Amino acid sequence: MLLKNHLIEVFKQASLENNFLLKENVVLKWVHRFGIDSLNDLLIHSSIQKENQREEENQEQISLIDEVREENQREEENQEQISLIDEVHEENQEQIKLELSKTFENIEETKWESNELETASSNEISSKNQNFNKINQFTETPKLPLPYIKNLRKWINNDKKAS
Repeated sequence: MLLKNHLIEVFKQASLENNFLLKENVVLKWVHRFGIDSLNDLLIHSSIQKENQREEENQEQISLIDEVREENQREEENQEQISLIDEVHEENQEQIKLELSKTFENIEETKWESNELETASSNEISSKNQNFNKINQFTETPKLPLPYIKNLRKWINNDKKAS
């Protein structure tokens, strides 16, 4: 049995390597030792191994294909996430621009209001000053005392001289 197992293994290895000379040599030894009727045992064992090997290769290819698909799905998900992040970033930029424009408008309005308040307060101050000046004019004019009747002529004459 050891010789059969050894020849089967060598034949399988030669099949994998596509070494036709080695395969032919193994077949000749098999036929010489065990007879031509038992040659099917060698070929069946080698064909089963070939099928097993093909199945293993197919499984490896399937697993590689699955890995590639998973990587593609991850990449697609990453791209979607990146696009979502970009959209959110753009929306944030737009909101920031809107807030800045509102802030700028508020600053402008505040400047206008402060200018209006300054002009209004300066107008009030100037009108108060004018009113105060008018009041002062009225209060500054000295009230002439009414003279005694004795001095009436003197007072009238003095007033005429002054004007």
